[in-house]
Amino acid sequence: MQKYILLTSLTTLGRRTLKERPARMKEVDDEIRAMGIKILGQFATLGPFDFINIVEAPNNEAISKLSIELTSRGTLQITTLPAIDIDNFIEKLNVDND
Repeated sequence: MQKYILLTSLTTLGRRTLKERPARMKEVDDEIRAMGIKILGQFATLGPFDFINIVEAPNNEAISKLSIELTSRGTLQITTLPAIDIDNFIEKLNVDND
């Protein structure tokens, strides 16, 4: 499974939904899990992004499906970053230098 970092910003509609129904966040978590994506960590943040989620997905197609499904509702925008484990990253650098 590959790891991804999701940087999420709420739209005006998303902020309204969250204010009226805070439990909606947990409902979305259930939807994400039903897509075969494991949630490793979630954080509410201050600044340009409202939430940071760390997830594991089987492939880029699965994470693309998540992004399209969630953003098509008009409540949020997602920036997706693939995350590479540092040990794997170092190992790959060492192999390429040999």
